[in-house]
Amino acid sequence: MSAYLSRPLNRRGFIALGSGALLTLAGCASSDQSDPTTRGALPTLSPDKSTTLRIGVSTAQVQLAAEPSLGPLPFSVEWVRLNGGPETIQGFRAGAVDLAANAGMPPIQAHDIGVDAKIVAISHNTAVNYIPTTRPGSDIRTVKDVVGKKIAFSQGQAQGVTILKWLKDNGISHKDVTLVPLPSSQFLTALQGKQVDLAPLTEPSLTKYLKQYEKDGARTLPIEVQDLLSLLWAPTSVLADDRKAAAIQAFIPLWVKGNNWAWENPEKWIDSYYVKDQGVTKEDGERIVTSRKKPLYPENWDSSIAWEQSVADLMSGAGFVKGFDVSVLFDRRFERVAAQSAPAEYRGQA
Repeated sequence: MSAYLSRPLNRRGFIALGSGALLTLAGCASSDQSDPTTRGALPTLSPDKSTTLRIGVSTAQVQLAAEPSLGPLPFSVEWVRLNGGPETIQGFRAGAVDLAANAGMPPIQAHDIGVDAKIVAISHNTAVNYIPTTRPGSDIRTVKDVVGKKIAFSQGQAQGVTILKWLKDNGISHKDVTLVPLPSSQFLTALQGKQVDLAPLTEPSLTKYLKQYEKDGARTLPIEVQDLLSLLWAPTSVLADDRKAAAIQAFIPLWVKGNNWAWENPEKWIDSYYVKDQGVTKEDGERIVTSRKKPLYPENWDSSIAWEQSVADLMSGAGFVKGFDVSVLFDRRFERVAAQSAPAEYRGQA
């Protein structure tokens, strides 16, 4: 076992890993950046090809390539491949990413370490995305068996929130297990090497892992924890640039159209994303899409903010972040952009 994997988790620290390198992200956002969310109105500029956005939304990249009618983009784009919230936060800090798609936890973690960024679009997702999965040969059969075990834990990602909620829902304190700090990109390796006893996996990694190790005793445990928010967010410095803010405003409807296209065209989505981009079989892709839920775009963000606050309160109560009012994470100038670009059947709260 590596020294890193065997270290106990420092709950007040945050370790993010990107591209296999250990990156300490502590620091403060520049204090002289103006906050565009106080202006009250979105820019009236029309984006053009002279504006370039560096976008880390791999699903949108695949969707636009598979179905060109979803576009075209009215601005120039550089696609950036990101592997989870820690890499997104590092990309924001480095000025290498202008817009990204993540779940609800990364903006909370970013705020805690002084990375100034705002949520600009929201989709509600009611599917259960992260499934507790055991290592090969594990003696874990029920959730009560995880007491005293080592669990892969990514503090800055939705997987970490899922584990804390799952434990709490089953009457288990996070202090009753050993939380091993890892980015989600290393969960598979840690399970395969038996460096952790359990990790929350999502598709398509879950299917790939079980196909290889289920015969050796790897298994999943029941869970009902949802990760409600799928979101787009951007550094506040990017949103302070009216041309980039206008380009983001133009991208959000394309993001909505792409998500809806993937929902309405499962066979094309399986082929373009799961088979060609993610490397799973057509049969496994078909099984994966059956777990999806229809995307919903709320016209009002109040319930989204309340859900995000519950996540922040859970994390602060366990000592992982400082408590704060999460409403500062939302740029409500964009509140209705996604919903207004969606057909009526896709609007609403989860």
